[in-house]
Amino acid sequence: MSSDQNFVDFVIEQIQNAGKITAKKMFGEYGIYADEKIFGLICNNKLFIKPTQAGREFIGNVKESPAYPGAKPSFLIEEKLEDTEWLSTLVKISVNELPTPKPKKKKS
Repeated sequence: MSSDQNFVDFVIEQIQNAGKITAKKMFGEYGIYADEKIFGLICNNKLFIKPTQAGREFIGNVKESPAYPGAKPSFLIEEKLEDTEWLSTLVKISVNELPTPKPKKKKS
């Protein structure tokens, strides 16, 4: 089951204070980005954030789950989806800890 656009729009609206937030469709689901850096996935209408030490400390009691079969576990965010301030803070501190993406090679 793929995520519906209304859920994706809701999540983006909830974290709009965390930078320039975008979602890109990937294999029927969505990758979510802050300032061009991927930090999470939306799969089956659930929000998954890449795990970081700072994010783990901020959340406290972390629930982890793979976003899809075979994926590495990510932070599964369910209860705090409607807390814009909390969610935006989590995204900011997580993105700060994630590596900068490597530049894409130009096609010749």
